Amino acid sequence: MEDEILTSSVPRALDSKSKLFGFELPDLLFIFANLTLTNVIFGQTTFKYPLVWGSTVLIAAILYFAKKGKPDGFLQHYGEYVFRPTHFSAGAKDLKFRPNVRRK
Repeated sequence: MEDEILTSSVPRALDSKSKLFGFELPDLLFIFANLTLTNVIFGQTTFKYPLVWGSTVLIAAILYFAKKGKPDGFLQHYGEYVFRPTHFSAGAKDLKFRPNVRRK
């Protein structure tokens, strides 16, 4: 009797991100936070539908189409790229440096 190799099926993408309706979870949090805040502020006014639901649908559409085909975390990395300084000086003083001195 020969020994057979034990095999099991493994999903192709072990570290795939969770998405719901094509949105990443931080995007959904932003969309629902907008929905909540605008509903609290404008929920009792006559502008409820255009301001609350209109802005939420507009933000969702912009996020969906702007991020289509882009990698995960695209907006975060793009924001970091835009707000980074464009000039780095090699001789600048290191503001985060703290000397490692032992106290007796």
